[in-house]
Amino acid sequence: MAKKLFVGGLSWDTKDDGLRQAFASYGEITEAKVITDRDTGRSRGFGFVTFAQDDDAKTAISKMDGTNLDGKTIKVNEAQEKSPRGGGRSGGGFGGGRGSGRNRW
Repeated sequence: MAKKLFVGGLSWDTKDDGLRQAFASYGEITEAKVITDRDTGRSRGFGFVTFAQDDDAKTAISKMDGTNLDGKTIKVNEAQEKSPRGGGRSGGGFGGGRGSGRNRW
């Protein structure tokens, strides 16, 4: 089963291909992606590498965590599922905010 790794502390110069090459010796990679800012297109300093096999991903974590990539020390660990975002406004109610002193009902 595929396993996704989080790679933090990336250099602004690291691109998808460089990320893939850095991890390629540890097994089959199905995806390597450096996350970029949607407005500027510049790297946000982290990315994800997805391995086809769990064991390969575990090996990559143990071998790559704390190593140097493009002049920066990287942090590598298992990616966590992103928690779903709540939609709409927070706080609820009909305005007035907390402690407005008004009885609403």
